[in-house]
Amino acid sequence: MMLNCDLGESYGAWTMPVDEQIMVHIDMANIACGFHAGDPLTLQKAIGLAIGHNVAIGAHPSYPDLAGFGRRSLAMGDDELIACLHYQIAALDGMAKAQGGEVEYIKPHGALYNDLMQKPALRRTVMQAVASCSVTNAPLMIQAHPDHQQLSREAAEFGLVLLFEAFADRKYTPEGYLMSRKESGAVLNEEQAYEQATRLMDEGIIIASDYSVLSMPVDTLCVHGDSPGAVAMAESLRVALTKRKLTNVRPGADA
Repeated sequence: MMLNCDLGESYGAWTMPVDEQIMVHIDMANIACGFHAGDPLTLQKAIGLAIGHNVAIGAHPSYPDLAGFGRRSLAMGDDELIACLHYQIAALDGMAKAQGGEVEYIKPHGALYNDLMQKPALRRTVMQAVASCSVTNAPLMIQAHPDHQQLSREAAEFGLVLLFEAFADRKYTPEGYLMSRKESGAVLNEEQAYEQATRLMDEGIIIASDYSVLSMPVDTLCVHGDSPGAVAMAESLRVALTKRKLTNVRPGADA
């Protein structure tokens, strides 16, 4: 299981100062593309940090919603949304290539991420956009869900590989979706997030808000860069993942 974080989300005078501190603990950096956050200098620095720490670079495109940090749903036609996604992905990949790197996967941000999980038509549009973007064979990162087999079948129609993501610091609904941030308790504190993440590592399950059990495959675990204690959370999860990796090494095998 890999550890990822949403980064590059400073904008002008508004700063998110965790990029450099958290980069040493993660495997994958979901870097904003300028439509929900991230000015050009911020993106350039985040890309450079990822390359310097051998962290995979992911494009993190969103609805065009700077004022709402990409957390508001927008009504967009299919052609408009595809163009919007192509624009963002190509911009980030171009900036990465200028520093000797490249975009390796795509993860939609915020409301777009949540909307595509619950709206099949929108999900197909996003899949079409990723399959036809300038980054060839880029996997699409979406939320791990109990109905993962259906999601994989849909992606296969577009020749896409899915990366299934779970969240250390978010509470889940009984239906397997993220609880709205507007609801009390939707964002977990550091202790709660660690408990949820280690349960996922050990048992492959999440306890939903009604205490039902959700089982799903997980490729990567996310810590939000804007969560309180994000750096400490990422550090503790890196230690937990490393311990489990070492425990699972065969006797006599190279660690």
